[in-house]
Amino acid sequence: MFRTLIDGLTRSVERNPNAEAVAYNGRRLTYGEVHNLAGNVATYLTESGLQKGDRVALLAANSPEYIAAYYGILAAGGVAVTLNTQAKARDIDNWLSHSGARWLFADHKHPELDAVCDTTQEARIVAVGPSGKTPSADLIPWRQVLEARGNALGTPIEPDDIASIIYTSGTTGLPKGITLSHGNLSANIASIIDYLHLTADDSIVAVLPFYYSYGNSVLHTHLCVGAKLILENSLLYPHQIVKRIADERATGFSGVPSTFALLLGRVKLDDYDLSGLRYLTQAGGPMAPALTERLTAALPHAQLFVMYGQTEATARLTYLPPDKLAAKKGSVGIAIPSVTIEIRDKQDHPVGAGVTGEICARGENVMQGYWRDSDRTAEVVKDGWLHTGDLAHYDADGFIYIDGRSSDMIKTGANRISPKEVEEIVQELPEVQEVAVIGVPDETLGEVIKVFVVTIPGQSLKMRTVQLHCRKNLATYKIPKHVEFVDELPKTASGKIKKCLLK
Repeated sequence: MFRTLIDGLTRSVERNPNAEAVAYNGRRLTYGEVHNLAGNVATYLTESGLQKGDRVALLAANSPEYIAAYYGILAAGGVAVTLNTQAKARDIDNWLSHSGARWLFADHKHPELDAVCDTTQEARIVAVGPSGKTPSADLIPWRQVLEARGNALGTPIEPDDIASIIYTSGTTGLPKGITLSHGNLSANIASIIDYLHLTADDSIVAVLPFYYSYGNSVLHTHLCVGAKLILENSLLYPHQIVKRIADERATGFSGVPSTFALLLGRVKLDDYDLSGLRYLTQAGGPMAPALTERLTAALPHAQLFVMYGQTEATARLTYLPPDKLAAKKGSVGIAIPSVTIEIRDKQDHPVGAGVTGEICARGENVMQGYWRDSDRTAEVVKDGWLHTGDLAHYDADGFIYIDGRSSDMIKTGANRISPKEVEEIVQELPEVQEVAVIGVPDETLGEVIKVFVVTIPGQSLKMRTVQLHCRKNLATYKIPKHVEFVDELPKTASGKIKKCLLK
């Protein structure tokens, strides 16, 4: 279909440069305008000395500028390092250092920007925002990027060239940077376009952040077919989201389970004309069958695609065809086009129907590896097969059902959280002797964080103190919802904490 995302965008521009590409905060940009903005970014980076393969970090909310920066980075031959906008400065600094990013494109109003400027030595920082004022003399104003007239979209790019690094952890120690090639992205995007039947007639109200693989896939699929992206960066006012879907006659909407729970719980959908919706997609964790039923009952005319994937697989691995929702309740479906999936036992042998094993996947979408971490890569990619760490089984028809996770990663909403990250932050409190973090069930988010704390004898600590310390040092979604103080933690004979007993 297309070799790289730049090819996909270029084709959309060639088909109809005047078609609306992005709607955001009262602004409406055509494909020609988006293409020109990306060209400005590519020209600026090229003229500033970017060499093919150089990393350029992005710390920005969904916006036309984000899209221009992302595609401009790729077009110049750079690698887009997409950073979580909720992260604190310590995470951001760690990611910048680990990736070796030479530039950082950051929202000029990002709350951690000053702290990042104080500690970052290597990366040149571009303040993304209005072309007028710049908050600091140390920052490169966005207007300077826009003044780089020209079109440097012609840098030769091959499918095997690295396109993106997505970090999924990294407060301390060695972060996990998932490395994706242009071929990985193009293959996965083509498969998603195929089963969603996306065309230039589609449009989507996009609420998922583009720095996540799920949101990233929403961005690329729509731009590569010439569809329209209607950007909304907050779910604080769910009525506004639904009204936007109705007013724009959007054909699509994508969310995680908590997104749909919020809309169903706080908005009377019957009050809005949502007849334009053709499809809905759900990923980012399992959605309870009861919530699926409520959603399909509320929007019976829209096809719901239940999906499963991993960032290590670029985005998507399976989908459940909408006509199978009732018959295969709770299933994540079958492999997407161009992907092969096997469920294997601990000896790495395929298992039969009804037997639980690990989901393993092979396809052009499987990552290149973890950035600068060959040992960790070898643990999960073996002979071209991605070992996901997720446990599942087939039914007699070959449909896949997730049974659990083989790791202790906590998945809250669309976020994957390492307990170790939270444990290390809580351990910084002087009153803490030992700490253990687990995920506990939550109806809305799937899981939330619970912390067990053993204080030093004679010391006292309050739950609020623990949460405030976490809030100061961690992204909002990593702050524990529950804190329990205990006299001791259950352990094995070797001293390892038995988290299974805490659960």
